[in-house]
Amino acid sequence: MDNRLFFPATERNRQSIGEVLSKIQLKRGVILEIGSGSGEHGVVFQKCFPEITWQSSDPELIHRNSISSWIDHEDLNLKMPQPLDIDVEKTPWAIPSELLISLQGIISINMIHIASWNCTKLLFKESGKLLKKGQFVMLYGPFKIGNKQISQSNNLFDSSLKMQNKFWGLRDLGEVSEEAIKNGFIKEELICMPANNFSVIYRKVSL
Repeated sequence: MDNRLFFPATERNRQSIGEVLSKIQLKRGVILEIGSGSGEHGVVFQKCFPEITWQSSDPELIHRNSISSWIDHEDLNLKMPQPLDIDVEKTPWAIPSELLISLQGIISINMIHIASWNCTKLLFKESGKLLKKGQFVMLYGPFKIGNKQISQSNNLFDSSLKMQNKFWGLRDLGEVSEEAIKNGFIKEELICMPANNFSVIYRKVSL
């Protein structure tokens, strides 16, 4: 059964995110994606970077079914593992030990603004436990800078999110980085992306 979902935002941003990933010195090993959604990002990046193993995850069954269908559709079953059922707030995350051994980075795309602030805090807390010195967390999405919206479109988007759920909304980059620092990371690079988005790379500096 074809359970593939199609997210327009994924089609728009996958090339620019892939360009950022190509600049990170990815080593042979596992990239864990938190909040993989439809799975479209995962299969594209698995094909673009065959030396790594892209481990997707999502708490929603409909999303995990979509990811599995995308893996089937792209004939990646021999390379790309099935998605994990990871809810950021249910810790510790259930990750197979064989994946943990090879884990080199954690990525979350367009997730923290459609989740509670506690999800951002736990994203860094768990990443800090799982990653070793020199490894990275990468976030992609819209952010407030200096606690201010950078565009009218972001302001409208933020308002629409809060109408859907009072706990959602664009996060301030400074506050996000404070959570990173608390868990042993530093902000290594901030990259401006199309449509008023950013890619942010945090590097683990403590053991």
